[in-house]
Amino acid sequence: MPNTASTEKEALDNILLRVGRLNYTWTNTESLFIHVIAGLANMDKETAVVVFLTLNTTAARLDLVDRLSKLPRVPEAERNTVTGLTRRFRKESRLRNKYNHCIYSFDPEGGTPLTIMMRIADRKDAIVMGKQEPAGEDELKHIDETIQRLTQLNLDIWAVIRERGYPL
Repeated sequence: MPNTASTEKEALDNILLRVGRLNYTWTNTESLFIHVIAGLANMDKETAVVVFLTLNTTAARLDLVDRLSKLPRVPEAERNTVTGLTRRFRKESRLRNKYNHCIYSFDPEGGTPLTIMMRIADRKDAIVMGKQEPAGEDELKHIDETIQRLTQLNLDIWAVIRERGYPL
């Protein structure tokens, strides 16, 4: 019989290490939009940092980047490049949001851990809360794939920052 305490700890470590890496990769990549804001708005990086930090949600920051890129003075190729980057970033938000708004439940017998959503979803005639989903090997693989895509996106944003000469 496996040591359930060590099995549970290992399962917790597998999830939390990945979620930590996911959050690190996400935050690091999101912060690169400071340079994009500075470039598109023709401002210095310090001012762009103030603007970025004043907008307190990722959605607001990405909306700003998209809107700046749609100004008439921005060439179409630059606009398409920037909105392509924000589109890719938004696509990764579902998984990150899931793991930032859940708690975990572990089977003392060593079964697959569960995520329990800590949000209320309003339905027509009811509310739904505490949705549970398994966080097994397939989910860990999904987190790893998301981290890889965010890492590539990070490199792609840096390439655009350098190519366009946005403030560093």
